[in-house]
Amino acid sequence: MLRTQEPADKVTLTESYSAAWQSGEISDVGNVTLPQRPARPARPELRLPNDMPRRRKGGAAGRMAFLHAIAHIECNAIDLAWDIVARFTHNDLPRAFYDDWVQVAADEARHFDMLQRRMAQLGGAYGDLPAHDGLWQAASDTSDDLMARLALVPMVLEARGLDTTPGAVEKLRNNGDAESAEILLTIGEEEVPHVAAGVRWFRFLAERRGLDPIATFHEYVRQRFKGYIKPPFNYAARNTARMDREFYEPLTPSP
Repeated sequence: MLRTQEPADKVTLTESYSAAWQSGEISDVGNVTLPQRPARPARPELRLPNDMPRRRKGGAAGRMAFLHAIAHIECNAIDLAWDIVARFTHNDLPRAFYDDWVQVAADEARHFDMLQRRMAQLGGAYGDLPAHDGLWQAASDTSDDLMARLALVPMVLEARGLDTTPGAVEKLRNNGDAESAEILLTIGEEEVPHVAAGVRWFRFLAERRGLDPIATFHEYVRQRFKGYIKPPFNYAARNTARMDREFYEPLTPSP
């Protein structure tokens, strides 16, 4: 999967592999040598976050830029889910761990497909605009430690998506784009179990290693995450994901 270049092929293969896993046709993860970076199509052009053009606000161009940015996140999220399945097999994890992340991969593939279909309806396509490479950088920075990966990706970056989605949905609706708003609302609701899986397996590994989960999360974030965990927070969604305030509120910027 990580060697598959075209996003449409990633979606198709993810649908096939996740169904085979859920049916029991595939029952063993195996051991493979993974690439340091997943294969990427020729477009979009990948840039450092600081080199990205300022996103346009409002109008058709602004809406397309926003949808393209979310589609890029979801495309990366497909690879991130499969990477966490295959990279950390030495951790002796129960099948339930793989059940969770195979389901996450299936969800992310469906989210990407929803977004690319919507962009096509609006006259655009994934790859039309440049995109930043920050999300995969977080994966590279945590390739050595499953707890670090869980802390930075689902518990920081995906949790941030829970915070920003309600405002984005409201803005799309106010601008008359109810269809894009509904897609984003669906994605936001389905990201809650992804964050919950991150919290659940982070706690599992902390207990296995004899560590305090909250103190250990703070240590990982302070050591490996560039920046702060910024409010405002979607407390309702975070609570549903069983991510207690003690995890993230002490990591916010000082007033």
